[in-house]
Amino acid sequence: MSSPHNKSPAVASALAAIDAGLTPQREFLRDAVRALLMELAGRAPGRSVEVRVPPYGAIQCCAGPRHTRGTPPNVVETDPITWLRLATGRVDWAEAVSDGRIRTSGTRADLSPYLPF
Repeated sequence: MSSPHNKSPAVASALAAIDAGLTPQREFLRDAVRALLMELAGRAPGRSVEVRVPPYGAIQCCAGPRHTRGTPPNVVETDPITWLRLATGRVDWAEAVSDGRIRTSGTRADLSPYLPF
C-alpha cells in the first residue's frame, strides 16, 4: 500500500524541492505541512498533545487527558521543513529531537510511534 503523503501533490512538490536542495514554494510547503498534520491527527486521534508547525498549522492528537485551557502540558514544535522530513521518513525522531530541530515538552510528547507515514 502506498503512503498517504504520496497522494498529495503539495507534499510531492515540496519533497521534490527539498530533495533537490531547494526551498519549496510557500503555498506547496503550507499545504504539505497541513496535509501531513491531518494524517497525524488521523493516525493518533485524541487531544493530549499539541503539534505546532509555525506558521502553517497546529493540531491536537494522541489519546490521553484532554487539554482545554492555556499552554498544553504536552507540546511538539518544529519548523515546516523538519516536519516534512520527519513525517516522510527523511529524518529520524530521536535524531531531530537530540539536535534541537524538534522541541518537546511533557511526558506524552513522543510521536515516534506514529512517524513516519
